[in-house]
Order: sequence, then C-alpha cells, then structure tokens
Amino acid sequence: MKSLRMKFLAAFAAFALAGSTAALAQTVPGAVTVKGHVTDPGGMPVTNGEIRFTKDKAAAPKDARMVNVTPVDGSGNYEAKDVAPGDYFVYVYQAGVTTDRQELKVIPNQNATLDFDMTSERYMKDLSPERKKEIEDYKKNAAAANAANSVINNLNKTLASVRADLAAAVPTKADATKDVADMKAATDAKPEESVLWIVYGEALLAQADHLAAEDQKAGKLFTTDDATVKFYTDSAAAYQKGADLNAASKKPQPADQAVAYNAIGNIDGKLGKVPDASAAYDKAVALDPTKAGMYYGNEAIVMYKASQADGAIAAADKAIAIDATRPDPYYIKAQSLIGKATIDPKTQLPVLPPGCLDAYQAFLSLAPPSDPRVAQVKELLGSLNVKIDTSYKAPTNKKK
Repeated sequence: MKSLRMKFLAAFAAFALAGSTAALAQTVPGAVTVKGHVTDPGGMPVTNGEIRFTKDKAAAPKDARMVNVTPVDGSGNYEAKDVAPGDYFVYVYQAGVTTDRQELKVIPNQNATLDFDMTSERYMKDLSPERKKEIEDYKKNAAAANAANSVINNLNKTLASVRADLAAAVPTKADATKDVADMKAATDAKPEESVLWIVYGEALLAQADHLAAEDQKAGKLFTTDDATVKFYTDSAAAYQKGADLNAASKKPQPADQAVAYNAIGNIDGKLGKVPDASAAYDKAVALDPTKAGMYYGNEAIVMYKASQADGAIAAADKAIAIDATRPDPYYIKAQSLIGKATIDPKTQLPVLPPGCLDAYQAFLSLAPPSDPRVAQVKELLGSLNVKIDTSYKAPTNKKK
C-alpha cells in the first residue's frame, strides 16, 4: 500500500510541475514581432548571420545578455517573435562579429520594423577612414560581380529563347536572322564561353539552310550564292571555336565537342569539302564513340552525295557494324554498290556486285513502308528480275 501511495504522490507532483511549467511558458504580456531587412555595405542582402536583442545597453556586445536571437534568412530578412516591451540595442552578428547596431524602443502590442542598411549615412558616418576604404573597394568588387551575374542571367535567357526558336525554325527552314543576331551579341558579351559559340554555330547553320532553300526555290545552286556559302563557313568556324574553347576549359565535355565536329562534317559535306568532312567525323567518333553509328552514317551520306562510292560504302559498313538497326546505311551501301553492277554477256541480265542485294533486302526489312525509297527499291529490283525476299531479317545486334 505504501508503494502505491508513493506512486500516487509522485504522479501528482509530476502533474503539478507540468502545470507550473505551462504557466511559465505563456507569452510575455505586450510582446511583439520585430522584422526587417539587412543590407550589406555593397548594397547586397546579408544572407547569413543573426539579429540579437539586448537591454544591457551599457555592456559591451560580448558581455551583454541577449534576450532574443533570430537568424537572417537567405533573402536578407529576419523576424523576431515574442520581443518584450522595452528599450533595446539590436545588433547584426555575422560570423560571430557585430557588424551593425541600432536602438529600438518596443511599445507594448505594437509590432515593429527595423531595417539595417549598411550603405546609409547612419552606418557610414562613424566609420574609420580605413574601414570606409575597405567598403569602397568592396562596393567596386560587388558591382563587378553583380554586372557579371546580370550578364550570365541574360545569356541564359538568350540561350533558352534561341534554342526554342531553332527547334521550330530548323525543320521548316524558316528565317533565323534574329537568332543569329542574338547569339552574335551573346558571344560578344562572353567570348570565352564554348556553349555560346556552339549555339551560335547552330543559328548560323539554320540561317544558311534557310537561304539554301530560298536559292532552290529560285532555281539556283546555293554554292553559287556567296551569302549562303558565307553563312555555312561562318557556322563551321563558330562550331570550331566552341569545340576549341571546350577542349581548353577546366572541365572539357567531349560529347559537346563531338556534336560540334559532327556539325562541321555536315557543313563541309554540303560545301563539297569531302576530305575535311571525313576528318571531322573521325574526330566526332573519337570524342564520343557512343554515337559513332550516327557519325559514320552521316559520313556515308556525304560520300554518297559527292559520288564517292568507295568512301560511302566504307563509311556505311562502319555505321552498320556499330548499329545494324538503322536503314539508311544499308540504302547508301546498296545505292553505291549498284553502280558497280555488270551485264552477263550470255543472258544480258545485270549482275549485282556482292553485298548489294543483301543491303537492299536489309533496307526493306528495316525501313517503314511509308518511306518513299521503299517503293523505289522494290521497283528497281523488279526491273532487274530480282525477287524480293519478304522473309529477310536484317541483323539487329547493336555494338557500342
């Protein structure tokens, strides 16, 4: 029984203590919220530190009893709650050191705002000449940093806008004059940034393709139009500049360089610079082997359009060896081989060179029926009395 009685008394004491603690935790009568913004001498928000309140106005900051302490947030704002009425010194502390102080009289039930502006005359008037010089130097550096940040923010907006425009303009070969001008201004503003040059190259290429399409509508070859050719050559130069800057940077991105060299290869191919195009594709493959199938496929197209059958066949074979699921390399290989067909003197029927029919069959098995080349190939094979193997299955292995 005694044990039960002791437990009851202990429980009662704990209950009484809890009630007493709750009573003490009640808000101080008349307490208010004080909030404000903190600006450093360079005009930037203070994004770390604390605001400390004390009524020990006669004591040094390190000795004063701080009755309220609240952090400054990442935007330079603070909010101190439950500040009791009275006269205070309010300090800004950064890295454990006081950097500003103001007086504040807190009136019961009246929330207050107290901003700390370290660019103000209030703050500056009591500083030593040495400290004022430090602040002036800081302001200059901060201004330069702000200007640099502003440039970067604007360039990021320009990049996003131009890329969106080009995504719409490239398929339709629309005019890209504005995008070219925007990216020219971007590279002028920050000429050491590789990505700006690469996107500048994209804009120049889009405009070159637009002008080439206009030339075609007018019934002339774009290679006879100096303005169109200049856009192509300027585009290749911009891509090259971007690749060079990327390679020389602290953190090179080989995949980005490969994109640039692939574009250079495509441009050189359009301009008839076949050896230069081949060299550019080889660089792209070396930089990003994961896309070698696409790069060799592009090389095969360039060689084919330049009527270099052996080069087209070799590039197509390399593309097929890496990715056997793409129809285009098979088509280019077959079209390049058929020029080597001979005539059987006995039957007077064409004899296709080795690999030609297999390449056509692989193309037909992989290309979608809607591809207009499918009907053309079937018609060609029919004219040669060659039976199309409808059960033919092209290789599907893919090598990285």
